[in-house]
Amino acid sequence: MQLEGGIADAIGRTPLIRLRRLFGGESFQVYGKLEWMNPGGSSKDRPALYMLREAIRRGEITGDTVVIESSSGNLAISLAQLCGYLGLRFICVIDPRTTEQHKRIIRSFGGEIDLVREPDPETGEFLPARIRRVGELVRHMPKAYWTNQYGNPDNYMAHAETTMKEIGDQLGEIDYLFCGVSSCGTIRGCMEYVNSRQWSTQIVAVDAVGSVIFGGEKGQRKLPGLGAGITPALYRQDVADRVVHVSDAECVKGCRDLVRCESILAGGSSGGVIAAIRKIAPAIPAGAMCAAILPDRGERYLTTVYDDDWVRRELGVRSASYVLGG
Repeated sequence: MQLEGGIADAIGRTPLIRLRRLFGGESFQVYGKLEWMNPGGSSKDRPALYMLREAIRRGEITGDTVVIESSSGNLAISLAQLCGYLGLRFICVIDPRTTEQHKRIIRSFGGEIDLVREPDPETGEFLPARIRRVGELVRHMPKAYWTNQYGNPDNYMAHAETTMKEIGDQLGEIDYLFCGVSSCGTIRGCMEYVNSRQWSTQIVAVDAVGSVIFGGEKGQRKLPGLGAGITPALYRQDVADRVVHVSDAECVKGCRDLVRCESILAGGSSGGVIAAIRKIAPAIPAGAMCAAILPDRGERYLTTVYDDDWVRRELGVRSASYVLGG
């Protein structure tokens, strides 16, 4: 079995464009890495491909393997797509924060959904409950394989060998990299690449308010894909030079600024990245070259980020600047 050709060959080499209108008034340049242009719609296509390919190479995945993963949505879509291409059964463990659009796409690729309805009683978080459910499934399925995005080195190696390399090939040694965090796969891989080149690039981690990855106070988060309720195994203390926390409302504002100024319809964590750049803009030196990883596309958030009623109801935001067309 090999994961080559077809849809697998379309993963990566995503565009990197200058965000001239959004940051035109600044003395520094910002380039957005449009990861939503991967065939599965997000940056998660990269680790999905790498983790599956390496597991096949090691003999851990064969033709009768059942692939299992815990995901807030995007990695599940990527794995469902590639498992469908390989003819493998795929089961994704999700929680109630996963959007209906994400679930429909997973099912469209033939993926199966296992919904964890209650959070972990000790932490109040869904992630430990999802991981526990994965363990139950693996124990009861002798041919199951857990890709384990939270602790699998292949997750971050995918970004070291592709995402950050592509940025470096186009822009050279950049001054700042802005990267959202969840499993820490993307930021860890980018850090590994930067360190291997001995670059002086400042890596800025964009984390959610309510996430505990960098020691923040645990709190409720409405949007999936940014932050985590536990510290992932891929996390390292030196993974970032600076951490910026953004709220759900700031993510929404960043998304809407992106679509207004650049006609880029991106997902919630992309808005968080934009918000983080805005927050530290006064500290960015004139002439600096910045890259921002924009992880996924916005169609999956039409009933949340881009729904005025949802924003008012769930986030309590009524400012005109948050209203589409406002």
